[in-house]
Amino acid sequence: MSVVLWIGLFLLTFVAMEFVAWAAHKYVMHGFLWSVHRDHHVKTPGFFEKNDLFFLIFAIPSWLGIMLGMIYQHDWAVAVGFGIAAYGLAYFAVHEVYIHRRFSWWKKTDNFYFRAVLRAHKMHHKHLGKEDGESFGMLLIHPRYWKAEQEAELQAQSRSASRQPKAVS
Repeated sequence: MSVVLWIGLFLLTFVAMEFVAWAAHKYVMHGFLWSVHRDHHVKTPGFFEKNDLFFLIFAIPSWLGIMLGMIYQHDWAVAVGFGIAAYGLAYFAVHEVYIHRRFSWWKKTDNFYFRAVLRAHKMHHKHLGKEDGESFGMLLIHPRYWKAEQEAELQAQSRSASRQPKAVS
């Protein structure tokens, strides 16, 4: 397999994982496995959550793709396995480190994209039950959250401008 094709398959898998994760979150985590996901919405004492078990649901196919692809020399399976792993790493960084601050590695950012992602995730967590949820994605979010963040930024700029001392002529 050519390097370009391998990279393309890796990137395609990474992007596809956003939709797989969205569907798993909406229909599995907020569906028949709510009992595992519930403690992510209703905080319980301790560092670990039952919800952390979902890591295995995504890690196992990644590991199998990489391992079996290398054993049987199926480059496509290795690319898919690494694409899943890369999405898992991005999910970990954004969801666990940035949004939920489970690790203090990434304090604050003034990045517009990350503020919109945080806003969307806060809207998801305002629902404590499995019903009536919204914003199940992680990296791709509905445009309404972009718009809400843009409006908040404009309001902040307006407040800041009104506090500026006026120049005397």
